[in-house]
Amino acid sequence: MARYARTKGSIALITLTNPPVNALSATVRKSISETVARAFRDTLVKAVVLCGENGIFCGGADIREFGKSEVGPSLVYMIHDIEAGEKPVVAAIEGVALGGGLELALGCHYRIVHTKARLGLPEVTLGLLPGAGGTQRLPRLTGIPAALDLITTGRHISAKEALSLGIVDRVTEGNTVEAAVELALSVIGRPMSPRRLCNRATPLPADVDGVFEEAMAQVKRRARGAIAPVACVKAVRAAAELPFSRGIERERELIGTLYTSGQARALQYCFFAQRAAGKWSLPNGARWDNSKPRAVRTAGVIGLGTMGRGIVVSLVKAGISVVAVETEEKQLDSGKQAVRGMLERDARRRGVTAPLHLITFTRSLQQLRDVDLVIEAVFEDMALKKRVFAELSRVCKPNALLCTNTSGLDVDELASVTDRPPLVAGMHFFAPAHVMKLLEVVCGPRSSPEVVATAMAVGKRLGKVSVAVGNCPGFVGNRMLKPYIDQAHFLLEEGASPEQVDQALEEFGFALGIFKVSDLSGLDVGWRVRKASGLIGPDVDPKFPSRQRLGHRYCPLQDMLCEQGRLGQKTGRGWYLYDSAGAKEARPDPAISSFLQEYRLRYGIPARQVTAQEVVERCVFVLANEGFRILEDGMAAGPEDIDMVYVFGYGWPRHRGGPMFHADQVGLARVLQRLEFYHGQNPDIPHLRPSTLLRRLLPMLSPVPPTAPAHHVRSLLSPMTSGSPVPTGVLLCPTELHSP
Repeated sequence: MARYARTKGSIALITLTNPPVNALSATVRKSISETVARAFRDTLVKAVVLCGENGIFCGGADIREFGKSEVGPSLVYMIHDIEAGEKPVVAAIEGVALGGGLELALGCHYRIVHTKARLGLPEVTLGLLPGAGGTQRLPRLTGIPAALDLITTGRHISAKEALSLGIVDRVTEGNTVEAAVELALSVIGRPMSPRRLCNRATPLPADVDGVFEEAMAQVKRRARGAIAPVACVKAVRAAAELPFSRGIERERELIGTLYTSGQARALQYCFFAQRAAGKWSLPNGARWDNSKPRAVRTAGVIGLGTMGRGIVVSLVKAGISVVAVETEEKQLDSGKQAVRGMLERDARRRGVTAPLHLITFTRSLQQLRDVDLVIEAVFEDMALKKRVFAELSRVCKPNALLCTNTSGLDVDELASVTDRPPLVAGMHFFAPAHVMKLLEVVCGPRSSPEVVATAMAVGKRLGKVSVAVGNCPGFVGNRMLKPYIDQAHFLLEEGASPEQVDQALEEFGFALGIFKVSDLSGLDVGWRVRKASGLIGPDVDPKFPSRQRLGHRYCPLQDMLCEQGRLGQKTGRGWYLYDSAGAKEARPDPAISSFLQEYRLRYGIPARQVTAQEVVERCVFVLANEGFRILEDGMAAGPEDIDMVYVFGYGWPRHRGGPMFHADQVGLARVLQRLEFYHGQNPDIPHLRPSTLLRRLLPMLSPVPPTAPAHHVRSLLSPMTSGSPVPTGVLLCPTELHSP
């Protein structure tokens, strides 16, 4: 709703009242239209101030209305009526003015903003563009380059930057509404036409064509197949080339194509699934809304390698005091220097003082005796971790929570050596831990609701997307990653090249193909894991390694490269060639082509043509297939949790929603058919065999309409998956999602 009042005798004060962010729902739009019309009719009113209740101007359109038939006044026409009015309207911006909220402010004649407010047009992150005149008004105010930057990235800006770009007229540290009222009083009687952005010509750079060509090229590189940023550039170009009214028509045409796109559905699904991930549930009935997290004021981190350093930085930036333990003096010194450097660089960037006083560095575990939470981040070795956890039981206070950063080891086995198994859980961060958004919270069979709730709450405090997962080898992310990596290597055996596989995956939307990722992280990382798991040992012939391990097909190509010292970027040679050790630019290596040819000849494998379609289908469909198995096993609460793990932890392209969403969009019947086809060709690859859940879903899908909810999936799943808050199409349908 919009509340109407009069102040200072001649100023109409219209306040948006739709908590929590004053979204522009149909009801709110109707109320704004009515109250603005009332103010324009009232002869005692000389100017209008538009503000939001509870210190928030407007968070934009109501996303719950996306994909539905529009009811109520159009936002486009409502803003037009405000702009066309003969009385000045001042937007008093506090908190946020985002999306439709900023477009509403741009339709006002003056804008004043509180110094702590944030502004932006983030529609591109939902697969859309600003569709209420934002692509036409903003360029007329800021010029083309700034408008392109804000609209194609969707980034939020500060009040200070908004003032420097000319988006707002004033910034205030005081009461924004009072300042807006004073501004409104001062502009009564001034000419209105110059303040209407629709009347302004768009300021053009000297080489306007070059600016747009460069912007389009940059957007296409960054977007990796996403269509909304490209449409944003086209819409801003309309502001440069067309009169305002025709530009609005072009904006409407472009957003019409985006609204119905699968990418918009995927991105809007991600928006809700990200928020729903925090609504965890366990088989014992414990849930996010009936389990209380414990307060964490102090934390310990054991191990100051790459991962431990990032975890320390994340905790300190969240205001948590940290005791950082590293038993080796050299590693302690280098870790201390690295952590301080990261915090100081971050502080300089944000213009604040680095909170170095929150960290204590030590070589002694005894210093952890008073902490509330410990996160172990030592080398990925079960015996070592068990010794650490046994010692923690002796050192830490009885109610301290003990968490491990293991990427796939058995959390319950670690808990078994402690005196407090219910207070043990996994907190699997992703490298670099102070940058990557994902946190897998691993719930062991004996993990209490309290430890899960606390780990999830700490993750939220750290700004992570925290996903509760079950305790199985690799948890969710790494369990799915193994068959994905395996398929890529099997394709090399069959005739593909590393660059061909990577190109297909990058064109699909991944930032890097699997072999570039392998070179980046180091081939020896996986080599150590395979050795520890028993896949590599003294019984393996180094000259003619077997292609069968543990009863299944195995590809020894990566092991053979490691034996040659080709470990990736760190050695200047891996799957690709680099100019020097540590260099970043990957070039195809003729030696790898010869190596693969010799390998196929040695093992009698006929090389064949591998298409980009096969690369994508085998690598991507096997991810979803393993996701269905994870759901069968009760290791994830729903398909949306799996998708968020891959979007935020593994570089899955957001505009494709996630492996499970993508499978639903392709069609589960198609996924099943292709998996059956590839498994028929490769019966010794068990991960290509369609999962039981996928097979059981198919009879339930026809003649079910495409917007059916997910009860078909959830009725087949274990208790851990019941009650998940995100409905789906056959699996995942964003039009039915609701804000948490």
